[in-house]
Amino acid sequence: MHNDWVGAGLCYLAVIAGGLFAEVMVRGALIVPGDAAATARAILENETLWRLGLAVHLLYLVPALTVNVIVSGFFRSIEPTLARLALVFGVAGVTVEAVALVYLYVPLVFSEHGTTLAALEDAPSLIYLATRLFATGFGFSLLLFAGFCVLIGALILRSRLVPRAIGAMMILAGICYVVNTVALIVSPGFWKLINPTILLPILLAELSLALWLLVKGITVEGR
Repeated sequence: MHNDWVGAGLCYLAVIAGGLFAEVMVRGALIVPGDAAATARAILENETLWRLGLAVHLLYLVPALTVNVIVSGFFRSIEPTLARLALVFGVAGVTVEAVALVYLYVPLVFSEHGTTLAALEDAPSLIYLATRLFATGFGFSLLLFAGFCVLIGALILRSRLVPRAIGAMMILAGICYVVNTVALIVSPGFWKLINPTILLPILLAELSLALWLLVKGITVEGR
């Protein structure tokens, strides 16, 4: 079982690292909130970086699926129904996330067909719209993933496989995901106020679980 712990820990760290790169280093650097022209210009002028961010995001969905399968599998013998439900939420979230990534290819379509922003008046608006649709779709996927976090947190609290503190943190992470996505849809102004602060408990919880799985697996293997 220690190999599963190590594998899940490594995959989880890959997801976290890939997510931070794609969201912070790429989209956060190139998308200018409220300015379609500046966003389109930044993306097309940094096409290689945009492509890299899209590729990294797409590729880390593979370890994301792996984490969902392995982690939910840890608890099958304890609460099989909840474990299966957690897996369903996790896989559903990854599926929606993968579909949403299609929107991030829209700017590249303009580039590949040699269309300049000057040649097509609506290009900046279309590119910016694509980034907003992706953000919404990504939010929907995280709402589903929140179910995975809450259920895994509850399963941790019911078992002795993982420290209970991490279970409580995962439940809090799920709640933060829900608040983040609902605020994005219902009250964008409030969403701007709580971001990125509301994401910090999420990062702490998922990073703690990933590191615990990795360290636990290595410790058991080294005995």
